[in-house]
Amino acid sequence: MISDRMARVLSMLYGADRDDPTELFAEVLDVDGVTVSVSVDTGRTAHTERLWSHGDVAVAFSDLQNMLGEGPEIDAVRSRSAVLVPNLDAVQAERWPLLVPAAADLPVAAVFSFPLGVGAIRLGALTLLRTQPRPLSGEQLDDAFALAAALTTTVLDNGRPGLASGLLEPDPPGEWQQAVVHQATGMISVQLSVPLAEALVRLRAMAFSRDQPIVELSRDVVARRLRFSESTCGPQGPEENRG
Repeated sequence: MISDRMARVLSMLYGADRDDPTELFAEVLDVDGVTVSVSVDTGRTAHTERLWSHGDVAVAFSDLQNMLGEGPEIDAVRSRSAVLVPNLDAVQAERWPLLVPAAADLPVAAVFSFPLGVGAIRLGALTLLRTQPRPLSGEQLDDAFALAAALTTTVLDNGRPGLASGLLEPDPPGEWQQAVVHQATGMISVQLSVPLAEALVRLRAMAFSRDQPIVELSRDVVARRLRFSESTCGPQGPEENRG
């Protein structure tokens, strides 16, 4: 049974009310961050693209998961089941060996990721964050599952949430940050003559080794300040064009 407040939110999601739903989702679910992402299948690897989010910590945590290629959001998409982590500090490092230590600097204490999809179709994930370790209540769980189901419907109906209504737009408005990652991946694929999936792995690895956001590194590739080659894309990293 969903709460009355969530019922109103879902009504707004399908209606013409253009109030920003992002902050409202967080308020109704009593969380500090919300992210809605869609799944992008590159073959051997999987990652998500953030449509929009509420809270700087949600943005940082989503970017970190995609840079490292692991985490609750990615697991929710792959397994098509909810990933509930009420206390991130209690998670064994073996589960996410790269993410757990890397996220130590972020104020993320609890993470709850709900898949968007129908049957075998994987569309994305709804991820909720808390800065204090605390599980979702039974009512909040019901609300979150209902919201994920509603978002699944809007993705199937419109291609992605808000495509027709304008209710949900990429964050920041007018810019889908992860698009530059796709462009950089394509350029690296051509430069190295490798499949897109391998190019994305190379890009992620370089971002991780440099402790640099993958979007920032991608911008360097797209602007041709950075070029990958087989001879230099090893321990020394890709060629850098400064001229």
